Amino acid sequence: MRVFLTSVASLALLAACNGEAPETIDEAPDEAVDEAADEGAGAIESTAEDAEDMLSDLAGAVEDEVQAAMDAPSLEQVLAAPRREADRARDQYRNPRETLEFFGVQPGDTVVEALPGSGWYGRILAPWLAAEGEYYGLNYSMGIFEQIFPNMSEEQRVRFEGWEAGFPGMAAEWGGQAAGTYTLGSIPDSAAGTADVVLYVRALHNMARFGEMDVAVNDAWTLLRPGGTVGVVQHRAPADETDERADGSRAYLREADVIAAFEARGFILEASSEVNANPDDPADHEIGVWALLPTLAGTDEDREERMSIGESDRMTLRFRKP
Repeated sequence: MRVFLTSVASLALLAACNGEAPETIDEAPDEAVDEAADEGAGAIESTAEDAEDMLSDLAGAVEDEVQAAMDAPSLEQVLAAPRREADRARDQYRNPRETLEFFGVQPGDTVVEALPGSGWYGRILAPWLAAEGEYYGLNYSMGIFEQIFPNMSEEQRVRFEGWEAGFPGMAAEWGGQAAGTYTLGSIPDSAAGTADVVLYVRALHNMARFGEMDVAVNDAWTLLRPGGTVGVVQHRAPADETDERADGSRAYLREADVIAAFEARGFILEASSEVNANPDDPADHEIGVWALLPTLAGTDEDREERMSIGESDRMTLRFRKP
């Protein structure tokens, strides 16, 4: 880099000397020679100063980038951070390092995470992106919250309505910072084309359940720049499951249905992965994924068996916006 910048300055200096002059020194009077020499010297001095300023600015920018890279923690460091001590029990099922690498997320990206919730992925993304990238939260509208919680308490309502204002503080507790928040179905025009990655991690079943799947897909399209990525991790129903049991009410969706929804909008399915698959999950639980870890809802009758399954079987899909 320094050799390149020095070459740029040298070329600038040579260009300054390339003005018009008499073909021979004998053809010009002494005064003209002196005047030309003064002008040439002034041009060289001015260009040298400009080149020095340019080099200083470029060097400063390079140093800032190097310092930012040095300040940014690695993904491994973030995953090993003490704040994730309670989260690590889920790593064996959720495979965060492999998942983020499959989605191609980089620490300098602008990433929008749908339904950050209590921060399981937030405690990874917020500190990892803080130095070089940007981290945004994307949450349900109150209309969806009201359908999920038809008997919503006043305390819940206050919490949901105050989520946008409270998210920066949550991100700070997770070890990073939030650049902002969005609401599903209400993406502002100013956000269009600003994101590198949109993540829907176990976040699509309620959108499908309440007929809002198109909203999730369209919002991702709006937010992403051309070439941007949608990363989907979703509880997976058997391919031959009935429409009723794969409508999202049990949190399981058919993989083919998810792919069709994104492709209908124009997204390209770049790749799928089995990194979050669990062949031990029959995905036929009457109360849905909540029968399994980490919730383990239901009776104690087969609790040990359900614990041995682990977490749900999940599809992992990477889409690209052309």
